[in-house]
Amino acid sequence: MSTDLPLITPDWPAPARVRAVCTTRAGGVSEVPWQSLNLAMHVGDDPSHVDVNRRRLAGHLNLEPEAFGWLDQVHGTDVVELPVKQRVPSADAAMTAHPGQVCAILTADCLPVLLCDRAGNQVAAAHAGWRGLCQGVLENVIGQFRSSPAELLAWLGPAIGPERFEVGPEVRESFLASSPLAEKAFHKQGARPGHYMADLYQLARIRLSALGVTSVFGEPVCTVSDPSRFYSYRRDGQTGRMASLIWLTA
Repeated sequence: MSTDLPLITPDWPAPARVRAVCTTRAGGVSEVPWQSLNLAMHVGDDPSHVDVNRRRLAGHLNLEPEAFGWLDQVHGTDVVELPVKQRVPSADAAMTAHPGQVCAILTADCLPVLLCDRAGNQVAAAHAGWRGLCQGVLENVIGQFRSSPAELLAWLGPAIGPERFEVGPEVRESFLASSPLAEKAFHKQGARPGHYMADLYQLARIRLSALGVTSVFGEPVCTVSDPSRFYSYRRDGQTGRMASLIWLTA
């Protein structure tokens, strides 16, 4: 695997045949405001630049561009199993047991969650913004693993941090309706009256723990607070997307 692109490699005890990386915004050809390694086709960037970026990423990972299971993400809870006949399925999570098929999630503040089983037979990636997380995207994808939740590993990638994620009372109420434990993830009042600062990482850990997934890795890395490394929709509005990727080798 080439190191020419500044990729983030999860620090977790995944099986040897599981490969996982997360991109930063560096190393591509996109221009302002998407500079430089934007991997999303839906954000207004020149499609030819996105294509170059995707091919550059594939080349650095020694993969074919066709191996990537890009999704049309809609902040929902649907899961697709790769490979699929539909070129860009509408879903917010993907899983596979097929070597060389890359589960890919695009984010710019939402939480990417990568998953694998300890045997190295299945991998998955989920787009866990607050809506999908609250509505059950993790429940849906974990429910499709053949292994029990106790045999799964999860890694939480770069996302908006707890000091920057101000939400309205409806967000807090939605999570509390599912679990009273969620209250501890809304740790203080926001700048606006009646608003709260939410910890998306803690909310994900609460959900994973309730599902029986206890091996959870990845510390908060705030996308909003690091403009040189990460895209952030909340910070910039029109911007690019990073990709969190997981796949199996033969």
